[in-house]
Amino acid sequence: MKMTNKQYDELVKEKSPNSPLWKNMIFAFLIGGAICTVGQGVKNLFEYFKLDNEAAATATSIIMVFLGAFFTGINVYDKLAKLGGAGTLVPITGFANAVVSPAMEFKSEGIVTGLCAKMFTIAGPVIVFGTIGSALYGVLLAIIN
Repeated sequence: MKMTNKQYDELVKEKSPNSPLWKNMIFAFLIGGAICTVGQGVKNLFEYFKLDNEAAATATSIIMVFLGAFFTGINVYDKLAKLGGAGTLVPITGFANAVVSPAMEFKSEGIVTGLCAKMFTIAGPVIVFGTIGSALYGVLLAIIN
């Protein structure tokens, strides 16, 4: 059966369900906001125990990455991500989830070829381009100044 592009577009539009955009945006906002609120609470707790702002921020990042990895490991973060969508990807816990999920998926292939090799399949490009981007930004800043 031959179709024109217009006919194909109409068929796809007919068969594809409409996404509940407003519902998705509200859940992303609420779940992402809840994660960030927990992070702010952790930071406030560290500051209450007399850590300076920079040390509290560093400790909070470590705790939030741990929590993201932990909740991914016990299959809670993925359920939260189905509900919160992009709201779970933006905070630092989303990065931990992106590292742990592939590692868990390929752990049956062994420690080296499964767990270690696949751990950074999703997060690896982010790390590489983030590092390259920050280096280029530093060089550009040095040239400008």
